[in-house]
Amino acid sequence: MTAGRLPLVVIAGRPNVGKSTLFNRLAGRRVALVADTPGVTRDRKEAEALLRGRQVRLVDTAGLEEAPAETLSGRMAASAVMGVGRADLVVFVIDARAGVTPADRHFAHWLHRQGRPVLLVANKAEGRSASAATLEAYELGLGDPVPVSAEHGEGVADLMAEIADRLPALPDPEEAAEAGAHPLKLAIVGRPNAGKSTLLNRLVGEERMVTGPEPGLTRDAVAVMLADAGGPIELVDTAGLRRRARIEAPLEKMSVGAAIGALKMAEVVVLAVDGTEGLHDQDLQIAQLIAREGRAAVLALTKWDAVTDRTAARRAASERLEASLAQMKGLPVVTLSALTGAGLDRLLPAVRQAHAVWNQRVPTSELNRWFEQALARHPPPMMGRGRIKLRYITQAKARPPTFVLFGTRAEALPEDYQRYLVNSLREHFALPGVPIRLQLRGTRNPFAS
Repeated sequence: MTAGRLPLVVIAGRPNVGKSTLFNRLAGRRVALVADTPGVTRDRKEAEALLRGRQVRLVDTAGLEEAPAETLSGRMAASAVMGVGRADLVVFVIDARAGVTPADRHFAHWLHRQGRPVLLVANKAEGRSASAATLEAYELGLGDPVPVSAEHGEGVADLMAEIADRLPALPDPEEAAEAGAHPLKLAIVGRPNAGKSTLLNRLVGEERMVTGPEPGLTRDAVAVMLADAGGPIELVDTAGLRRRARIEAPLEKMSVGAAIGALKMAEVVVLAVDGTEGLHDQDLQIAQLIAREGRAAVLALTKWDAVTDRTAARRAASERLEASLAQMKGLPVVTLSALTGAGLDRLLPAVRQAHAVWNQRVPTSELNRWFEQALARHPPPMMGRGRIKLRYITQAKARPPTFVLFGTRAEALPEDYQRYLVNSLREHFALPGVPIRLQLRGTRNPFAS
């Protein structure tokens, strides 16, 4: 195990033996999509888990199977093989109900040659009928099989203990503290085929996600770790988001739910937009969702190497953002090509800057000096027989920047005046591209009946 990282426990096996169900059971939550369909998992999915006091990084992989390299199945299998190559421990799963199959024997033989520690698990081992297959598993030469039922939770506690016992020794306390530094949580979202997975692969420097010309390859929200000069980053690639009316299949509904869940857990969101097509209405709806959730964002115009008139494309995107996304005025835009790597060096610095703005706090004294000047330039409007009296403002929290405004009948402040204050706040304190929340608190008139 490399110093400064958690041990990697990779779950592998042929398709449909229950790897994702076991992954969720070990993680203690539903992280990976599960359905009664072979091949639901296409990419390696990761999650941190605590197994018998040991913090580990679990990796769920696509099914190991023989297939031509250029096919989707071949690309999925290649991703799983790459995951096994990085493992500190491989949990090799077979289906105890089906017994040991020729495919199991083939991949057990292959695992012998990889030089990685392997723990054999006989899943779906509930009931008496599975006991014979569990005994049959000894012929694979991978040691004692651990019988479990991931679906029902049987034997999982014993499996956790076995995994913990076989992990590498703990690093020294200083290394462990460094490895525990809080990572920036970053999600990549966008419409199908916007280049999200290719972008993630380029950022991590390996074919981490299965990519290809077929739209909708990514089904689950898949997290990987990387680091830049600012520290660790937990990067999540998500399934493409389409208009709700076009989402029909149950599996796609689950994929979209996982993508939106990843967006809500993120601190910064990269909205990937195909630069050759420009901003669509659906892209703006995704951006509005990011704003409603209060997340910092960076717009990545992808496939920039294929854009012919780049000046016109950049101008069109800026104008569309200005007209349709006022609540995130100043959203940073990065043009890049994940295929060639051009412009990629600007993306993570833009993400770090957006994260810093999202976390920014303004001292109350500076805030109220600005407030007095803003009221002097443009006093609050008249309401009935008197003018709304605004008294002071304070920042309630960051992430995103949230301000509370106090005054007599402040709750009646018109929306256009609220926009004036928000725009002035954004400009004066350099808060571009993040949602700004303005909460209104009126003071009660004691003489009112």
